Amino acid sequence: MEHADTAQLAAVGGALGSILVLLARGRFTLLAGFVLLVAAEIGLAGSLGGGTVDKLSSPAGAVAGVAGLVLLGAAAALLARRPALVSIAVLLAAPFRPPISFDSSSRFLVSVADDGRLGRLLPLYFVLAATAAALCWRALRDHPLRPLPRALSLPAAAFFAFAFLSLLWADEIRPGVNLLAYFTLPFVVLLTTVARAEFPDWVPRALAAVALSLASLFALVGLWQAATHELFFYAPNLAVSNANTDYFRVTSLFGDPSLYGRHVVLGIGIALSLLAARRWRAWPLIGLVLVMWAGLLFSYSQSSMAALLVVTLALALVTGDRRVRRAVGVLALLAALAAGGYVAVKLIDGKESLNQITSDRTERVQETLRVVEDDPVLGVGIGGQPAASRRLAHSDQPTPAFVSHTTPLTVAAELGVIGLALYAWLLFGGVRLMVSVFRDDDALGLALGACFLALFVHALFYSGFLEDPITWLVLGVAAGWLTWHEAHRPAAERSRLRSATAL
Repeated sequence: MEHADTAQLAAVGGALGSILVLLARGRFTLLAGFVLLVAAEIGLAGSLGGGTVDKLSSPAGAVAGVAGLVLLGAAAALLARRPALVSIAVLLAAPFRPPISFDSSSRFLVSVADDGRLGRLLPLYFVLAATAAALCWRALRDHPLRPLPRALSLPAAAFFAFAFLSLLWADEIRPGVNLLAYFTLPFVVLLTTVARAEFPDWVPRALAAVALSLASLFALVGLWQAATHELFFYAPNLAVSNANTDYFRVTSLFGDPSLYGRHVVLGIGIALSLLAARRWRAWPLIGLVLVMWAGLLFSYSQSSMAALLVVTLALALVTGDRRVRRAVGVLALLAALAAGGYVAVKLIDGKESLNQITSDRTERVQETLRVVEDDPVLGVGIGGQPAASRRLAHSDQPTPAFVSHTTPLTVAAELGVIGLALYAWLLFGGVRLMVSVFRDDDALGLALGACFLALFVHALFYSGFLEDPITWLVLGVAAGWLTWHEAHRPAAERSRLRSATAL
């Protein structure tokens, strides 16, 4: 890579900026952190090349840039006046990747993708830029700045910083820069801004309504695609698969059936949580669950079905009585036996190997484990696992064919045992947050916990736990809701809670 030194220097700045914004307890630390993050993003994007700066200096590029800044300023002003809208705006933008992407050869710096491809998370980037500007403006105006709970801020800061620094020893610089510039750094901003937003009582209800509406929309689009056999966006291999199989997999507004299935499962998990907590009317929620389940069915996503099963059993385990918990244990045992029996029958039949039964997952796991064994302490650096697996396999297949699709293994391969330990610490901190929320608001705690669990389980079979903005939104909402309600409790109740905690 031509500008590797620039990228690595920017990564160091990103690591420092992440620590500052996530651990900030005052406005100067927060503002300094954002300055470092902006500089890091410019350095990372610039190291990729493409001539974007030259295009911005052209008349058309200047017009596009000015128009974008005006819209950004208006959005930031709205969010500065109404910080409670931050989490809702992020949720509305998070799932969408319109079929447009940055293109320095285009007159207006963007181009429309073709062949069923989707672009970057452009709506989310716009919203995050606005939320960051709004938070900085409020900090400058000396509005109170709530710190993140240490259960989340410490592991998140450590994990993000280590991910940035791993670019210093990365085997493959360009993939790492892409991950840092388009996912890691924006998600630092996402977590920072959402966790410091306002959370009056109406916000959780609004978030649930938006999440259910989005998931239902995705399911309805999926059902339409199943009926018409027409897809909007799709990976090239999906078109081949649909043409050569008896069933037709749909993608809704996503590029892959499993990504579509993941978002529908999140909606079902929220609906089941509300049913368990008896917060909303049962029959409308049951109707939505039926619609979402029908849409999920035509994704034929095994990872999504597994995530839904685990979430359903977990909700029953948490909210049910002793008989329900026994039934959950029996069902879990039966499910495990059925899965094992299915695999055994297929292997005895001899028509399919274990790798074929698991849709190539077994081979991907083995190839990733080779990378872990080759560099177990620090890993090969962020973004480097697929290329390292390909190199160790001595294969001429395309690098994307070696993506592990198992998040813990990917973390171990790219960040080593140190990164894996930080990842486990982050998960533990997230669980602590969900439990704390559940103690105060069972419906919100169940919904956040169901989403967090669904994302984790899904990412055991398909990539995306750390690269999905919903993961960081869930953590940000849990952290922000806790600190907001702690700050707005009556003084006597706060004192009582602190005494109980100390005991």
